Amino acid sequence: MTFGFAPSAALTASSTSMSADSTNRLGRLLEPSEWAAAGIPLLRNPREVVGGLHSRHLPVPSTAVVAVLDHEERLTASASFTRRPTPADGWDFRNALLAHLRRVVPHDLRRRTPVRTAVLLYCREGDERWTEEDGAWMWGLRDACTLHGLRCGAYITLTRGGWQVLGEGRGGRRPNSLSQPSGIAHTGADADPAPLRSGAAAAMSKAAAR
Repeated sequence: MTFGFAPSAALTASSTSMSADSTNRLGRLLEPSEWAAAGIPLLRNPREVVGGLHSRHLPVPSTAVVAVLDHEERLTASASFTRRPTPADGWDFRNALLAHLRRVVPHDLRRRTPVRTAVLLYCREGDERWTEEDGAWMWGLRDACTLHGLRCGAYITLTRGGWQVLGEGRGGRRPNSLSQPSGIAHTGADADPAPLRSGAAAAMSKAAAR
């Protein structure tokens, strides 16, 4: 005679919930082909952008740096934060990016077309190959830009091997995730970007100009 136990309703519901959550998370990421087809504007000088953000924030693995560039690709504002040790989910990444964007720059939702561009530099372990975590960051960046009235710009990874603009095939060996502050001074191309300005500072500057 064989005895068995039927799974409890609570266990079944929990398994179903976990499966649905995993499916939802997979739906909140962008594949490299989808990112390439999204028409992300190319950076004119990615080395300068990466070097400037690295020198300001000195990111280590699991650090995200979101930056806003004006129409001339000058740095308007930037913020960095550490990613929480939770499963990669574009929804969570979107919320984190949006919260930091709101702290450093006012939204441009009243404009018919975006005039400023947000780019994301993410420092992580591993090599330069695309991961699902990258896909979740891409999804989060695109959605955060839409909700803040910004143009979605480049997604850049920083690893031990160097930096790479995903979807463009452009990159370099320095800076990398191991670079020290002096590590970015390897070329004159990495000139200091325009002074970082928060939304409040920008407003005060305009008022003073009047």
